Amino acid sequence: MTKKGIWEPPATLDKETLIKLSDEVLSRPDISFGETEHIFRIEALGLDWDVGVMIYEPTDQSLVPTGADGKKVGMFVLAGGSGDYRAMEQLTRLIVRKFGYRIATMTYPGRLYLSDPSRNWPGDTIAADGIVRTPIWQHDEFVSPEEFDLIVDESLRARYGRRMVARAKPGTRFYDRMAAWPAAFEKAMKTVCRDHLPEDEFSIYVHGHSTGGPFVHLLTQRVENVRGVVGIENSPFGYMFSKMVGYEWDGPFNDLLVRTWRDIARYRGAEVRSEEGEQGLMRLPWIMEEVFEDWEKTLTQPQFKAEYPLHYAADHALEAAARAAAQRLEMDQADTAALVDQFVGYGRELNGPEVKPVPPILLSICKHSRDHTEKVYDEIVLPMFAAMDPAPKVRLTKLGTGSHHYEYPEEGLPEGLVGPITGLWHEAIMEGYYLEN
Repeated sequence: MTKKGIWEPPATLDKETLIKLSDEVLSRPDISFGETEHIFRIEALGLDWDVGVMIYEPTDQSLVPTGADGKKVGMFVLAGGSGDYRAMEQLTRLIVRKFGYRIATMTYPGRLYLSDPSRNWPGDTIAADGIVRTPIWQHDEFVSPEEFDLIVDESLRARYGRRMVARAKPGTRFYDRMAAWPAAFEKAMKTVCRDHLPEDEFSIYVHGHSTGGPFVHLLTQRVENVRGVVGIENSPFGYMFSKMVGYEWDGPFNDLLVRTWRDIARYRGAEVRSEEGEQGLMRLPWIMEEVFEDWEKTLTQPQFKAEYPLHYAADHALEAAARAAAQRLEMDQADTAALVDQFVGYGRELNGPEVKPVPPILLSICKHSRDHTEKVYDEIVLPMFAAMDPAPKVRLTKLGTGSHHYEYPEEGLPEGLVGPITGLWHEAIMEGYYLEN
């Protein structure tokens, strides 16, 4: 992994090596740690938002390690587009237990079930009586059925199946929230970094699984002490993701996807085909039984999603959201244009002489991933990073097993790929990969 004294990650890691790395990480002595939830309120675009973050840190603060740059190691973590902080607990708990980092895992605005200390969402996403699960952006503020139309969308049926969409009606608070959440998301992330991973003490390494990827990528240039990206199965900037999956998102900004079992099935079919070949799909009834069982297990998580416009850098939707928020606030033409630029800018890197460059990025992809394949990274993602000006240092490690849900256990890998990949991240941080582009 070393060339002329400069640390470099391996280009590939086969399963045998991954098992060895996992054993090394899991055999490290455990560090005592604590978990503390913080609920904080911010104001963005004239609305108040209650956001949750879980902080994981050693009981003995002196055990937080110092990275190669001389600052304490902190991490900012985001789940994929349908989960809250609990979706990342296997990763975050292992990192703090074995390496001692301070970790902040933020829940997307609206995703935390503020009505119950357990944070468990009740029932199904679409109940038998037709009640639809919707975000809670502020304590004791709920979306009423009169604020949206429930639509069955078949426009992307080949990828998603039938999509259940709650389309917010103009003039409702739900519509206003759907227009303004991108600004609240940015402000919430910055607030977490400032309050829990302060610049004078910590360097921050960011990880966002799947949909969380574009959000942590945009954060890299907007928070000074973000040192770089530690990635596995995390999407890149939104405009890159749109290219890597081969289509543009054309939906309106006010659509909330209400997830169903189909969102597990769309991954499972591709994974079975990759792992077992086409013959594996001959056991489709068995596969669907597993899909339904897994869906039942995930129902305490939010399982709805508003973030597609940013995930795909859908400029038309981001611009429309900005204009809707500006109209509500009666902004003048100049302020409206600035808000449009702000929203559209979330989907790509920032440019200009006074802009912080994109810092180093360390990526990894799993062998059986549906979307994060060798082909799209070699032909699309890595060339798009290289075309940036200035181009960041980006390295990719191709893993010899695993799927998009990289935490799933396998033979020899009791924590899935969480063990070996966190060992790789730790080595990169300690050996100076992030010191310069």
